[in-house]
Amino acid sequence: MQARTHIEKFPVTELVELREGLLRNGLDSWQAAELISSFLAGRGYGVSRQSAREAVSRMEGIGCSVHCMQAELEKLAMVM
Repeated sequence: MQARTHIEKFPVTELVELREGLLRNGLDSWQAAELISSFLAGRGYGVSRQSAREAVSRMEGIGCSVHCMQAELEKLAMVM
């Protein structure tokens, strides 16, 4: 497996908007994974649906901050 040489730093304002969207809309884990997938796809990245659901579970379990979301999205984002 190749090491990633570039790590995407998403703008904090976009991460805050995504986090608020996840929190305020009362989404279940499937819907939240879809929102995350759409967020990444809109920025030119692919993502495994299963990996997105697993990330949602991790983020829910620890009350994820914006910095935590950045780290999770970095793990998920696949260059297309």
